[in-house]
Amino acid sequence: MQELFDVINEICSKIQVVSDLFWNFPTNFEWYANIPILGNFSLAIILLIGSGIFFTCNLRFIQVRKFRYGLQVLKNSKSNETGISPLAAFFLSTAMRVGPGNILGVTGAISVGGPGALFWMWISAFFGMATAYTESTMAQIFKEKKGDEYIGGLAFYGKRLLKNVAPVGVFLSVMYIVYALLCFPAQGFNTVSSIGQIAETITGNVIPTNSLLYWVSFVVLLIVLVVISFGGIKKVTKVTDIIVPIMAVVYVLTVLVLVIVNVDRIPWFFSAVFKGAFKPEAVFGGAFGVALIQGVKRGLMSNEAGQGTITMPAAASDAEHPCNQGCVQAIGVFLDTIVICTLTSFVVIMGRAWLTDNAEAWFELGKLPKFIASVGELAPGIVFNTIVSILVSVCFGLFAFTCLLGFFSFTEICANRISQKKSFIVLTRVLCLVVISFGVLTSIAGMDLGSLWDLSDFANILIAYCNIPLLYIGFKYVKKATVHFEKNDGTPFTSEVIGVEVPVWDERAKK
Repeated sequence: MQELFDVINEICSKIQVVSDLFWNFPTNFEWYANIPILGNFSLAIILLIGSGIFFTCNLRFIQVRKFRYGLQVLKNSKSNETGISPLAAFFLSTAMRVGPGNILGVTGAISVGGPGALFWMWISAFFGMATAYTESTMAQIFKEKKGDEYIGGLAFYGKRLLKNVAPVGVFLSVMYIVYALLCFPAQGFNTVSSIGQIAETITGNVIPTNSLLYWVSFVVLLIVLVVISFGGIKKVTKVTDIIVPIMAVVYVLTVLVLVIVNVDRIPWFFSAVFKGAFKPEAVFGGAFGVALIQGVKRGLMSNEAGQGTITMPAAASDAEHPCNQGCVQAIGVFLDTIVICTLTSFVVIMGRAWLTDNAEAWFELGKLPKFIASVGELAPGIVFNTIVSILVSVCFGLFAFTCLLGFFSFTEICANRISQKKSFIVLTRVLCLVVISFGVLTSIAGMDLGSLWDLSDFANILIAYCNIPLLYIGFKYVKKATVHFEKNDGTPFTSEVIGVEVPVWDERAKK
């Protein structure tokens, strides 16, 4: 078994080299790195933040102006016979968006880039809200109807924008499947690991990873995934409608209690974030570019704005207007990064574990143990610390599980886009289960494959490079839809509004 993991790690290390090239180009060239200020910004950073700034300016800060409206859409959401409600789509996208990256990614970003990385996560999230609005509105514009469900997203609007060429839709569907397969192992690993962490916290004993608990958890996980995911989007949303609010509220309240108990550290927290954004401490690398790229990289992993991966749940919504769901999805980015990731950062930064006598041990720990160690610095008393650690571990497991649900469901939608042959769909399902099993077996074998996260990094930037150019190509349609939306003259949204055929919306207008 060890030999297999060594081979996997070696393969992953090669992929990481390519991933770093995508993320760092051209800052890895000395001539570019020496350019004042600009030399700190890689092409990926320029595209992600630059696109957000472009959409923000052209849409006149839509994420601010329509923030309250988006909340109203969520509040007034109703179930529909066709598609799912905007609220259900919001919960489904949040299930995929709010994942282990909200804990591990943030902890890793601060570990490498220092407290200042959080500032750049805020910046990327603020402008990313406009990007999320753009891609989600576009997904709504070009969605299609299949039975009593709506389907759409990256592969669908990509095909329509590139002259309706079928191979384009197939290629983008394949890209999403590759993206999901690269992310599956880490999420499978995290789901089962969290169960072990909870059991160890409750019993106070170290539970071997090859114990019956891990094997039973593994089998149950696969069964639950199959039962839920094979039931279609509506069945998945019934589950996420319940789990997402619970996990979000429990995590937010748990961390808020820690913040309140340590309220005296809040001024130091903000000082560390703003100072570290531009002058990171030497222990974290001491370079402005390190904090910048860590903040944006982990921000993308967390809120997924610009990747196109959240466009499928956005398209599934039976919204009154395409822009309605755009406003809702912008709020999703706010919840994910400005709220949840900031709360995680409170724990890691305010814990100040790297300033204690155990600083060297903190830097050597894995990402989840670092976070738990930070919790220990903030939670006084053994009982309180135990309760908080259990709650955090439960949320961590739910974060990973809901990500698996989303990835599994939308991978099947993309597979149907490639071929509707039953044999191909079954093959895709089996492949997904095999890859998830690999991640879980990694945990059972007691191997901590940090390289699994390297795969996720590569998947994130790869699909973002596919999606962002499409956003620019189709932005004119989003702009026209937004003008119609803000005019609010009572006329229905149809093909005439944007000058391109949108059959779903024409059919809706006739009802």
